[in-house]
Amino acid sequence: MLPESLEQVIEGFRQFPGIGQKTARRLAFFALNTNESAIKTFAQSLFNLTEKIKKCEKCFNITEKKICAICLDESRDKCILCIVETSSDISLIEQTGFKGYYHVLGGLLSPLDGIGPDDLNINSLLKKTEALNEIVIATNPSVEGETTALYIVDQLKTLDVRVSRLARGLPSGGNLEYIDELTLLRSMSERVEITL
Repeated sequence: MLPESLEQVIEGFRQFPGIGQKTARRLAFFALNTNESAIKTFAQSLFNLTEKIKKCEKCFNITEKKICAICLDESRDKCILCIVETSSDISLIEQTGFKGYYHVLGGLLSPLDGIGPDDLNINSLLKKTEALNEIVIATNPSVEGETTALYIVDQLKTLDVRVSRLARGLPSGGNLEYIDELTLLRSMSERVEITL
């Protein structure tokens, strides 16, 4: 039987996605055998996540300030907006060379889980559409991602704006987080327009 404090660390690591019991145990023992200074620095950096990171007031991306660096970048194309599920998707889309702005939904529609339009950042999205020429919907190609994309398209159908979706090539049911850079680049450059 392991000491309770070590069991708590193992259980903490198990909360991370993709970390099973064996990996959590290995990480906990690694931490136990790492020098105290490195562990304290790591623990402080985890604490800083909850203390310093907040949502951008414009796009809901993560930031340490009121407005994120992307929203403050005036060299970006103000006429194109990319809609993503989470902030982690932004760094992936950025690798494609996309130079527009973003809007983070904060999740996907999932009626079975009780997540409806009011639980996401959709109302604030609809207020941003005035000066846009194109809206790119970059949600995951899952049932929830497709449902969310269709709902957004329906909400935008009265507007005079091109609405596109990442091109197929992304595996159905996959997550952007696990897509290789080349596939994501092709999907972004070959995105298709959604007819309203």
